[in-house]
Amino acid sequence: MQRLYVAGDLAQAARVDATPDAVNYLANVLRMKDGDEILAFNGRDGEWRVALRFETKKKLAFEPLERTRDQPATPDLVYCFAPLKQGRLDYLVQKAVEMGAGILQPVITQHTQVARIGIDRIEANAIEAGEQCGVLAIPKTREPLKLDKLLDGWEPGRRLIFCDEGHETHNPLPQLQSLPRGPLGVLVGPEGGFSEQERLALHKRPFVTAIPLGPRILRADTAAVAALALIQATIGDW
Repeated sequence: MQRLYVAGDLAQAARVDATPDAVNYLANVLRMKDGDEILAFNGRDGEWRVALRFETKKKLAFEPLERTRDQPATPDLVYCFAPLKQGRLDYLVQKAVEMGAGILQPVITQHTQVARIGIDRIEANAIEAGEQCGVLAIPKTREPLKLDKLLDGWEPGRRLIFCDEGHETHNPLPQLQSLPRGPLGVLVGPEGGFSEQERLALHKRPFVTAIPLGPRILRADTAAVAALALIQATIGDW
């Protein structure tokens, strides 16, 4: 069934108004009619089978019929990334949601080339990934932070893993497998990589673990997916 994110509360006997964009998509793109059913979720109340109730051609409400899946806990993984240009940033965000990020944290580094961070666009891409891939727990998007501010305010007890191009080995498994179990964060740098000053600052922090990503130079969006796959498969929720 078609899946759609909604903002309102989902419960028996509730009615949730559709946004104009949702009305246009369901009525004009999908050609759905009054009484047709879709799956709806809001990131809080699980997934529901809902019926479409057209009040006018441009006004639509969702009538929850039954819960099809309970709401899972939000993944406890903080994903920190240097923003990229639009198309590649969209891809990066979507893959992070699919792979279990619980918080999306944009980070401004010395080599970050994007002047303006579109938080609304990041949130929209996170929702789209949830709609397409069956994800119910949509990660929260935080406001951008400079790298030094991120490190100074880092949550005590949470390990931060960063992808270090200058690492002396190519194998990330020994570093990852030696870490104790606990809450995690992942940090992926910009296209130009971290500056030497930033690398030194990261290595000095006791809560930071540096890992390599193999013998090849990866683009930032590829490195993001590779890092999440490695971490989730070795010490994450996979």
